[in-house]
Amino acid sequence: MASVWEAKSTTPAKKKKSRGQAWTDRWLKGSVAKPLKHVVFAMQLPSLSGGGGTFSPKTPKVSLSNSKPAYPSPKLSKDKLQTFIISNLSDIVDRTRLLNDEILLKILSFLPDSQRKSNCLVCKRWLNLQGRLVRSIKILDWEFLESGRLIARFPNLAYVDLINGCVVTPVDSSIYLNHRLVSAHLDSRVSGFSLNWRVCEENLLPVEIVDRGLTVLANGCPNLRRLAVIGATQLGLLSVAEECPTLQELELHRCNDNVLRGIAACSNLQILKLVGNVYGLYGSLVSDVGLTILAQGCKRLVKLELSGCEGSFDGIKAIGQCCQMLEELTVCDHRMDDGWLAALPFCENLKTLRLLSCKRIDPVPGPDEYLGCCSALETLHLERCQLRDQNGVRALFKACETVREIVVHDCWGLDDEAFSLASTCRRVKLLYLEGCSLVTTEGLESVLLSWNEIENVKIESCKNVHDAAISPELSNLFSGLKQLRWRPDSKSVLAAGLTGTGIGERGRKFFKKS
Repeated sequence: MASVWEAKSTTPAKKKKSRGQAWTDRWLKGSVAKPLKHVVFAMQLPSLSGGGGTFSPKTPKVSLSNSKPAYPSPKLSKDKLQTFIISNLSDIVDRTRLLNDEILLKILSFLPDSQRKSNCLVCKRWLNLQGRLVRSIKILDWEFLESGRLIARFPNLAYVDLINGCVVTPVDSSIYLNHRLVSAHLDSRVSGFSLNWRVCEENLLPVEIVDRGLTVLANGCPNLRRLAVIGATQLGLLSVAEECPTLQELELHRCNDNVLRGIAACSNLQILKLVGNVYGLYGSLVSDVGLTILAQGCKRLVKLELSGCEGSFDGIKAIGQCCQMLEELTVCDHRMDDGWLAALPFCENLKTLRLLSCKRIDPVPGPDEYLGCCSALETLHLERCQLRDQNGVRALFKACETVREIVVHDCWGLDDEAFSLASTCRRVKLLYLEGCSLVTTEGLESVLLSWNEIENVKIESCKNVHDAAISPELSNLFSGLKQLRWRPDSKSVLAAGLTGTGIGERGRKFFKKS
């Protein structure tokens, strides 16, 4: 018996196979989990003496299973405690629930806009809170507004664009219209063009539906500050004026004189854009009657844009006399009667005058003794206008004698004779010409030498202005300027940049005449 015991005791014991580390142990030993370790051990775990465990007031209450305790026993080792916590991360409650909505909204407001979509996917609460931070939106589906889902989803909107939503999109449309005012899909059954073809006339929502949507929007967004819509009537705009007293900017397409009665009720309106007639899209009429109603109601206007509107001397005069705070006037593709330029001096505080896409300025401006000057005008901006009418150009520069800046972009018909009329503006400090192909170096020189206060000159894409034609007088003028941007001819700039590179000379080397 003793020998058997001794034999058993003398035999060497078999080595136990070493157990490989679990993936949790390997992960916890890495440097990646160090921040997580600090977070886990900083949490105040309750004392779990016993199976059920007791909770401290600082620890959120979680559901416990009957088979396993919610937390490991305090007697477990440190490694096993880490492994248990990592394997039960899903049981940890959302700590953001301890914050009320106001504090969490403040935190979310500091995040960049690029994280809005990802924040909305966290939970339903974050989705609702993120919707309260949205201030501007562009509506593509009118049902989203009329059903009330827009107000429920975004209750604090300040800017709403309804232009694209007012256009009915046909099913399976293969034609997409992209205009500077509206972009929408069109009915593919429409073929051909005509003189009176208006592509958006039949695809617009009925005015009753538009007014109903404006009423829903006004009742849900009392803090609305900016609105853009097509085809609204007087009733719809009156509801907006009554429910949204803070409305400051309005963009209204396809408006007429009757609609302007509703706009006149917006007493705090400061920026207004009226679009009456757009060639090929839709048509409407804005005359002196509507401009007078507008001027008597919106006396706090600062910026006004008239696009495709009709009118005359009386309408512009009423705006100048009633809207004494008007500082910027934009006239786009106007259809005004002759003589409307003579009413500009009534705008005593006007600082900026913009003419965009005008096929004519004022063919019959009237006698010179009736043409006044806007004393406060500082900037004259002409873009994509036809300046072939010498009388209209002369009247325009006479009304803008006090301007400090003249900007001309891509205007047709501006030759040396028409540009020489700008010499009446003696206080010009900045000249910017771009795309004026009829102006020559001699015409530019004659005007620049007549301006004694000129400081900044920018000449771009004027192909008849050449470096070789610059006189010594013009060169001395350029040397005293604060800023000079001289790129009249793109070909000359390209040739100067390629000098010495060998580009453009290889053909002469390999393709010589025999």
